[in-house]
Amino acid sequence: MFDLLHDLGYVLLGGVFVWAGTEHSLNFRTVSAQLKERGFPAPVPLLLGAGSFMEIAAGLCVVINLARAYAAFALVGFTAAASLLALDFWRYSGAERQMLRSGFIINVAVAGGLLLAATC
Repeated sequence: MFDLLHDLGYVLLGGVFVWAGTEHSLNFRTVSAQLKERGFPAPVPLLLGAGSFMEIAAGLCVVINLARAYAAFALVGFTAAASLLALDFWRYSGAERQMLRSGFIINVAVAGGLLLAATC
């Protein structure tokens, strides 16, 4: 039973990145425009494309246990960078600040789960 729950945890954790990367790829223009509108401080199309690919590839690696530790560490780095660049709640106020802060805090928890996945 424990092994089944363990595997389900990897599917859920890696699956979130596969889902997000796929969604970003399918909505590339919209997501690019949103990041540019928010003043994203980097070349959006290049980073969005590379990030989406990495989310999908590393997420799948976590799910299927292909270099899982390396994939999880890569996703920790991606999550940290994405959180600092795209969820910069400290620059906003009101409802937007709360929304961005919630996303940031969730990403901190996801990073914790990835660290556990990398070391199990």
